[in-house]
Amino acid sequence: MPGKTAAKKAAERHGQARNKKQALPEIPDKLYYRIGEVARLCGVETYVLRFWETEFPQLKPNKSGAGQRLYRRREVDLARRIRHLLYEEGYTIPGARQHFQAEARKPAESGQLRLADTGKSAAKMGKLRTELKEILGMLSTAPAANRAAKRAQPAATAGRRETKSSRSPQLFD
Repeated sequence: MPGKTAAKKAAERHGQARNKKQALPEIPDKLYYRIGEVARLCGVETYVLRFWETEFPQLKPNKSGAGQRLYRRREVDLARRIRHLLYEEGYTIPGARQHFQAEARKPAESGQLRLADTGKSAAKMGKLRTELKEILGMLSTAPAANRAAKRAQPAATAGRRETKSSRSPQLFD
């Protein structure tokens, strides 16, 4: 009965890995990670990652020309967070999905600037808006002004060829 003992050992290993908090390896600094590397970094099997891709829409690795999954650092971090929620926090898959949806709904604390609802900030925003409109006006009239300046050049310099280095760069020509 060697088959039964091997199956029993495998089940025990799976149960131990699931119940015991594993210290996950550090993520190396790379552009892309293959599914086997991500599985090792997350402490799960590759089929688990493929299943998570179907359950969590945020987990979408790129695929190479040969169809091999290529994870970026963001996806590796997300897979590790999913693993943490499912295995260590005890969430179910729908519960973890709801957790990520709730995270997406609330505004990022440090990622976005917040403006206070005071008269001062409204006045600053108005001033900033008018300054931006002035800049836009300057940028949109610059090409016409440059064309007019070129037409006003004397005939002696107009016949001369300009090299790239002698010309100043034109914004919208």
